[in-house]
Amino acid sequence: MAQVFPFRAYRYNPARVAFERVLTQPYDKISPSMQEKYYAADPHNLIAIEKGRVQPNDTSQKNVYTRAAAALESWIREGVIVTDPAPAFYAYFQEYAAPGTSERRTRRGFIGVGKLEDYSAGIVFRHEQTLSGPKADRLELLRHTRMHTGQLFMLYADPARRIDTILDEASAAGPPVTDVRDEYGVAHRMWMISDPARIGEIQRVMAEQRLVIADGHHRYETALNYRDECRRRFGAAPDAPYERAMMTFINTRGEGVTILPTHRLVSGIGEKAFSRLRERLAPYFDHGFHPFADEKEKSKAYDQFHSHFEEEWRKGRVIGVYAQQEKNQERAFHVFKLKKDANLAAMLPDVSPLQRELDVVLLHRFILEKSLGITQQDVKAEKNIVYEREMRAAIETVDRGAAQLAFLLNPVDVEEVMRVATAGEVMPQKSTDFYPKLLSGITMYRLEA
Repeated sequence: MAQVFPFRAYRYNPARVAFERVLTQPYDKISPSMQEKYYAADPHNLIAIEKGRVQPNDTSQKNVYTRAAAALESWIREGVIVTDPAPAFYAYFQEYAAPGTSERRTRRGFIGVGKLEDYSAGIVFRHEQTLSGPKADRLELLRHTRMHTGQLFMLYADPARRIDTILDEASAAGPPVTDVRDEYGVAHRMWMISDPARIGEIQRVMAEQRLVIADGHHRYETALNYRDECRRRFGAAPDAPYERAMMTFINTRGEGVTILPTHRLVSGIGEKAFSRLRERLAPYFDHGFHPFADEKEKSKAYDQFHSHFEEEWRKGRVIGVYAQQEKNQERAFHVFKLKKDANLAAMLPDVSPLQRELDVVLLHRFILEKSLGITQQDVKAEKNIVYEREMRAAIETVDRGAAQLAFLLNPVDVEEVMRVATAGEVMPQKSTDFYPKLLSGITMYRLEA
């Protein structure tokens, strides 16, 4: 099944730079303000490669991609980035507290290079669709740099935790080669695994696995496109570097896998939107609410709502709603719980049985589409909808009049992601937010050929 290989990673030289000043979050999580912060941190910050500045006088010969390639080659010549002496897997541990909590958790994984597989092979699976724009950008960068600097986040399932045991042994054997804390307080630690016996055991376990892309769908499909370009240029070469991509492999049966929900903010749907929605949902959902009259009562009502929301989620299907205040209606947090006798097959006849079990699909395909008239095309174009990770921020957006309704979700379970993906299906856009993110630049994979 999955073929994984050790590799000689290119890594920042700790004798020349401090890791916390040069590593970055994944490119698609870098805001303009973060981009400027990274540029100011160090002249060798990965931002110059991963997401460089566009200049007003850029041309086809001089642009963000050519500058990235030049910076990379310069840093390699100067010894700022160096290659490890022997092929290795890299145990990668992340210690973190999920937003809004104080409990520290540790997610264990390992970095290697994996054989690129077409989806049709039934070895690598996606769980969401991709957009053409990001893939075009990543492909042009890869053509110029011939370097994977960002991680592909891949899930596999090993209940026996055989590889996790090897990773724990590696971490106990000595100090990490990388130890850095990012701007979100996440501790990233990495150890090299170069022992042939351990490498062989990792490869044997992974040969039994099917892989699901958690994060990095655009990067994976970019790697496929680059592979196909190289095949046309150089012919068949099964062991060529471009036939592989750098990946971080995480066991879904291990500890520390956290998925955060992404809430939906809806606007542009006419007057008295909540009243209309409540009426349309009445035959299918039980409705509970937590009212408040002022800001003092609001905090207490929110706590009651949050507790109610999580409790109902453990027992059934539930969607939270916070709405702009309508005339003659009190302010409140609302909980809509799917009725026990609701016929999901009749409600969602064109949705697969697997996907009917997901709250995010129930929200998109029944509440947004059938109850509010927001089509899948509208969602794809983000015509009436925007996304917000933080529940309180979603509520504040409604309060300041920037959205009419906030639909509040609980997280998708990782096993649900695996079941949907390995069945060959995809979930709605922004259904999952795996936390924390994998640092870019912690290892890099050079496509030498």
